[in-house]
Amino acid sequence: MTIHSEISKLQSKPRAKVLQRFFKTGHGEYAEGDVFLGLTVGQSRAIAKQFKELPLSELTHLLSSPIHEERLISLIILTQRYRKADEKEQKKIFTFLIKNRKGINNWDLVDTIAPAVFGPHLFDKDRVILYKYAKSKNVWERRIAIISTFYFLRQHDYLDTLKIAELLLQDEHDLIHKAVGWMLREVGKRDVKTEKKFLNKHAAVMPRTMLRYAIEKFPEKERLRYMKMKKA
Repeated sequence: MTIHSEISKLQSKPRAKVLQRFFKTGHGEYAEGDVFLGLTVGQSRAIAKQFKELPLSELTHLLSSPIHEERLISLIILTQRYRKADEKEQKKIFTFLIKNRKGINNWDLVDTIAPAVFGPHLFDKDRVILYKYAKSKNVWERRIAIISTFYFLRQHDYLDTLKIAELLLQDEHDLIHKAVGWMLREVGKRDVKTEKKFLNKHAAVMPRTMLRYAIEKFPEKERLRYMKMKKA
């Protein structure tokens, strides 16, 4: 029994077709060429649990696989392993991910690993790598930059979320608009005054999707006020 055979057993062509459309794998789309077998996230998590002791050498192959679910499973294994690891092993996992980040190339993959490993690992360290990624031409590195800060703001540390959001205000990619708006909304859940201060400064120039995501939980009257700022 191998992890590949277990993954293959669970493939579903009808579900794979749905996922290929949902994750925009067509020509010219953000995930062009990504291959899905049709596993559910639950099935992927179950396989990750079953093969949680896979060595990094095998995880390297998984993370470089053209098959989306294989990359996802490798990242789930690493998030689970990081949580239980000592400091030395955590550093090894983080370094591994930096080296193999080309395989973190869809939004669900970023959202699986960034707040579970990148954020926790950098919380008490220099976070300069996130600013480097925020300025990257690679959309997935830019998404890693902002989503990694989810861990910080859970600790009520908002500064890097707001600074990186500022760097990404003029980003052209819809996936970045959504990610930044989401993180700003999460800031607001914990400190609405801090979020509003940011919005009062930047709402007029924020992409519409980013702003909509950021104010999603506001009362209707406030949402309309901020949207009018955007129109002005």
